[in-house]
Amino acid sequence: MQKDYFISTDKKKLDPEVIHNYLSKESYWAKGISMELVKRSIELSICFGVYCDGNQIGFARVVTDCATFGYIADVFILPEFRGNGFSKKLMEVIINHPNLKNLRRLILATADAHGLYAQSGFKPLAKPERWMEKHNPDVYKHE
Repeated sequence: MQKDYFISTDKKKLDPEVIHNYLSKESYWAKGISMELVKRSIELSICFGVYCDGNQIGFARVVTDCATFGYIADVFILPEFRGNGFSKKLMEVIINHPNLKNLRRLILATADAHGLYAQSGFKPLAKPERWMEKHNPDVYKHE
């Protein structure tokens, strides 16, 4: 872990360009998302920026009612900063946030980071047969 890093929920510190670039070009879940939608998602979520030497190197947001439920989304650390413990620290800060630590349910979806999230107490759904979704994987192609 590098010395000059911090995690902040101050939305004014976020760099929408860094977030949009990663989500729209590098992520598997939001390819093609518009800057407008990224900005709206930031506005309507609790956001966590990860910074190193004054530059944003990571991000996550939580969609929540701050009372019972939260959905962790858009988690990333830029590739050149991975392997330094930033993701683990980010998850620790998220699950201990005052508006999130006492939620009845905090969920997320991942294709490839199950081990990371398991370290923070996440498990597969206990009763997946109760969950349903309405999924539109091509939604960003039609904006």
